[in-house]
Amino acid sequence: MATRTPTRVPQKSPPSSFFQQPIHPGSAISANDFSVHEIRRILESSDALEKENPFRRADRLARRRVALLFYESSTRTRTSFELAAKGLGADTTLVSSLSSSIEKGESLKDTGITLKALGAECIILRSPYSGAPYLLAQTTGLPILNAGDGMAEHPSQALLDLRTILQFLEIPANKVSEKSLRGVTISIVGDILHSRVARSNALMLPKLGAKVILCGPPALLPETAAAIGPGIIIERDFETALRQSKIVMMLRIQAERLSGLEINLDDYRSRYQANSDRIAAHAPKALIMHPGPIIRGMEITADVADGPQSAIAQQVHNGVPIRMALLVRALVGAKKVGRR
Repeated sequence: MATRTPTRVPQKSPPSSFFQQPIHPGSAISANDFSVHEIRRILESSDALEKENPFRRADRLARRRVALLFYESSTRTRTSFELAAKGLGADTTLVSSLSSSIEKGESLKDTGITLKALGAECIILRSPYSGAPYLLAQTTGLPILNAGDGMAEHPSQALLDLRTILQFLEIPANKVSEKSLRGVTISIVGDILHSRVARSNALMLPKLGAKVILCGPPALLPETAAAIGPGIIIERDFETALRQSKIVMMLRIQAERLSGLEINLDDYRSRYQANSDRIAAHAPKALIMHPGPIIRGMEITADVADGPQSAIAQQVHNGVPIRMALLVRALVGAKKVGRR
């Protein structure tokens, strides 16, 4: 009697989601993700979207699904991303650490897999952990827009800051090049060590030819910060930095990240505060910027924050068109917005 050869059961391959996936080309995780050409296209797109008929604009991402995954509190970034998505017609959902399974200990990876399974096509992430957007991008394969990761980066803030600077200098988006900011000195002042805004700006602005001065005390600005990239200079004396600057970007001291560093706040105010006397004496024509939140009376006084040189409200305004452009880039592609 012939023996029967047992049937071999084929082994199923694990789902592709178990493997590391390539980062989606529509992601915006670092300022280094953008060439000068891409920066110009995003700026042109933001201009076109801002001017577009709202009814036509609302059809661009109609019924597309965007998830806002925020592990940290936010006012400007979260609101402008949400308004940007809704202005383009997208459906949005907000997931915060206080009102989801994150509070129960769910990992970023599992949250990302869940959001993708529920139909999210793009995730906007703010996380206290540097590098979290890369993990989420590799886990889900979706376009990930970094809304701030730990002490690493905040690329959309750098783009809206750049738009504000170019408006002040009257440089149109379609003229942006490697030489656009040549001869322009921009000082970023304050808590550089903990600032993802400072890092993204220091990576992006020199691409257009800017000279960037980082200014602050050693505890908040280590010498190694000069290694961020080319065109970066460290200056300890605020008034020396002011005298060279067309643009001055103030930063708050991030008390929630100081972790044991001892800062004499009275000394800090006396040396690094942007007050009316100091600005009038050393930078009477400079544009004053601040990414927020502002601690009035600490790094900047109310009369400077609300004064004629301030572009702080304009920065906030520019957040919506820039983030609309990033969402279109993520979900439609890099084609020129004016052509449909």
